[in-house]
Amino acid sequence: MSEPPAYDHIAYEVQGGVAVITLNRPERLNAFTHTMQNELIDAFDRVDGDDEVRSAVVTGAGRAFCAGVEFGSSEGEFDRGQAGRGGVVTLRIYRCLKPVIAAVNGAAVGVGASMILPMDIRLVGASGRIGFVFARRGLVPDGVSAWFLPRLLGVAQAAEWFYSGRIFDAAEAVGSGLAKTVVPDDQLLAAACRLARELTEHSSAMSIALTKQLMRHMASEPDPAAAYEAESKVSSWLGRQPDAAEGIQAFLDKRPAHFPMRLSRDWPDLL
Repeated sequence: MSEPPAYDHIAYEVQGGVAVITLNRPERLNAFTHTMQNELIDAFDRVDGDDEVRSAVVTGAGRAFCAGVEFGSSEGEFDRGQAGRGGVVTLRIYRCLKPVIAAVNGAAVGVGASMILPMDIRLVGASGRIGFVFARRGLVPDGVSAWFLPRLLGVAQAAEWFYSGRIFDAAEAVGSGLAKTVVPDDQLLAAACRLARELTEHSSAMSIALTKQLMRHMASEPDPAAAYEAESKVSSWLGRQPDAAEGIQAFLDKRPAHFPMRLSRDWPDLL
C-alpha cells in the first residue's frame, strides 16, 4: 500500500497493524466538513485495501473528538440544508471489513456522536462528553443515528437522548452500554490501540471480516431460519479455505496459526 496523501482535515498513521485515524482540526474542535467527509471515506478505503492493517482506531486531535457539523465559519463547508451528510461516513464505517474502535476524547456531539455508533467498540476518555443535540438545533438525527442507536441500546434510551438533546458524560455512556469503559485521558489512545491489537493478533482476518458481515446481516434478519441459511453458507465456504486448515493444524500442533488468506485477494462477497 502506498503512503497516504497529505490529508487536510484528518491524519492517518499505521502503528503495528492499527490504522490510527485522527480528526485533525483541533482549532475548530474537529468540526465536520465536506473535506473531512471525503477524507474519512478515503481513509476507510485504505483500511480495507491494506492487508497489513488489521484494525482501525478513530480519535480526535486536541481537546475534542468532534464538535459536530461546521456551521457559519469562513470555510462555509455546510449550510442548514446539507447537515445530514454524515450518513455517508457512518455507512462507510459500517461496511468496513475490519474492527473499528472509537477513542472518544472530549466532546462528541451531533455527527461526532453519530459517527461512533457503527464502530465496533467505543472507549471514552474521562473528559468525554457525548450528545445527540439535533433537536436543540431544530434538526433531526443525522449520520443514520436513528437507525443505529435504537438497535444498540433500545428505543427508550435512544428517544431520551434524541428528544432532550442533552450532553451526557463518560460514566453514563458506559452505564448505558454505549461505551465499553472509561479510560484516563492520557491513556485513551494507547488503550484503544492495545485493544485493537488484542482483537486481531491471534485471529484470521477473513474470519473477522465474515463474522462482522454475519452480525450486520443477522441484525436485520427477522427469521432465524433465514439467518441460519446465511450462517451455513458462510461457514461452509470458510471451512473449505486455507485459513480453516491452518487454524485446525496449528491447534493440533500446539503452535500459533499463520493464516494465509488476504482480504484484498480472497474476499468472497457471500452475503
